[in-house]
Amino acid sequence: MAWKTIDDLGLAGKVVLTRVDINVPMEGGVVTDATRIEKIAPTVEDIIARGGKVVLLAHFGRPKGKVVDEMSLRHVVGAVQVALGRKVVFGADCVGPVAAAAIAAAGSGDVVLLENTRFHAGEEKNDPALAAEMAALGDIYVNDAFSAAHRAHSSTEGLARLLPAAAGRLMEAELRALEAALGTPERPVVAVVGGAKVSTKLDLLGNLVSKVDHLVIGGGMANTFLVAQGIEVGKSLAERDMAATALEILAKANAAGCSIHLPVDIVIAREFKAGAANETLPVDACPADAMILDAGPATVAKLRLVFEASKTLIWNGPLGAFEIEPFNAATNAAAREAADLTRAGKLISVAGGGDTVAALNQAGAAGDFTFISTAGGAFLEWMEGKELPGVAALHG
Repeated sequence: MAWKTIDDLGLAGKVVLTRVDINVPMEGGVVTDATRIEKIAPTVEDIIARGGKVVLLAHFGRPKGKVVDEMSLRHVVGAVQVALGRKVVFGADCVGPVAAAAIAAAGSGDVVLLENTRFHAGEEKNDPALAAEMAALGDIYVNDAFSAAHRAHSSTEGLARLLPAAAGRLMEAELRALEAALGTPERPVVAVVGGAKVSTKLDLLGNLVSKVDHLVIGGGMANTFLVAQGIEVGKSLAERDMAATALEILAKANAAGCSIHLPVDIVIAREFKAGAANETLPVDACPADAMILDAGPATVAKLRLVFEASKTLIWNGPLGAFEIEPFNAATNAAAREAADLTRAGKLISVAGGGDTVAALNQAGAAGDFTFISTAGGAFLEWMEGKELPGVAALHG
């Protein structure tokens, strides 16, 4: 790995500016899911164990360069204290005398949380002056926010250029998992890509066909590929104007030796609602007045064979309308198969993206995957083969 970790830097007696993602959901002033806060604990503990003082930098919501009270990080101080089991000293700014005073007031083993970086208009513009003001507060920079690594902001990219920089434990785990999945993977590699629209994942599909051995296409995206091949899909969601693009992707895959897997059977219904009357049909038998809402059992059986023959799996997106029963059946069955193979040590499985995490949790499969990325945009851009500014800055 070209980037450093906190093991590579001397932290004793140093103020460590630590970029984290604690952009957690709140309701009525209470944090409803503290998972993101809990995930920063290993980095915080390791820095303190090495004699460093932890100063947390984070964004919260989209205040667009203005001070917005409900987006103040002071609202999460209590949740951070609970998750870390340490006293948290809050600084009402992320730069200047107020921030410096908070850092000075923190005792040994305390954690400092500075105010929302996005209260400054320069943050999202990657303003060098703002980055310099942040850098003046500390000695070392640690980035533990992979989920914000696709943004070139002052606290994610600019600051990393000004101080000795390293990846935190969460960032390190994410990068190692992604390297294992697409950088230097064990082959064969299979990627599952689902979701509604081909148009939103063109870069992703274009990159994957040259990197993986098998590409499984599911969800509404699969319908567009079926239409491109002359298969009618009734009233199903499909981007008919993307048919030519779908054929180009198929041709590119064929040239690269990548096998594309589309549904061979379908579950159709005439209403998009839970428990709607449905039937399973061959893929080319969708009635004109029906919608394809899931892949069928024959498709899942085919995917099971693909998974069993593979060594590495990357998953982004569901295979059907997983939000409503019974159209979550294919996603659930395929996810559980991947989880079983992973648990048996036969498969390295990496998954990411908002709907993906929700689908795998619903299937009860997430706990057995090798790695689940909670970084939506950053995970997708990495899968698309794009350089992430927040990671590139750690290379020095």
